Amino acid sequence: MKSEFLTYIDEQMRMKRYAKRSIESYIYWIKSYIIFNKKKHPKDCYNKEVEAFLSYLSNTKNVAPKTQALTLNALSFLYKEILKPLTLELNFNRSHIQTKLPTVLTTTEI
Repeated sequence: MKSEFLTYIDEQMRMKRYAKRSIESYIYWIKSYIIFNKKKHPKDCYNKEVEAFLSYLSNTKNVAPKTQALTLNALSFLYKEILKPLTLELNFNRSHIQTKLPTVLTTTEI
């Protein structure tokens, strides 16, 4: 069962006519953020915790850049629309797109 806080976020997003899939994704990442911070309420977390979570996703979980951007958008919504805004000076490790090496055949394989 969702907490009252997550239910409130869900209701706010529905009132703003967010897509169902966006709501699910944002709730998932906000919940992951809360769990990462040892279930501390987000109103007690600030830039340092957001930076740590985004760096954790990049360094430890090795998520794709678009996933990290989605997470940043979810946390941005949380702090802009629900709680007090963060500063714009977040300093975290960004995910990088891993280059795909082309498969090249050797002369004997041709």
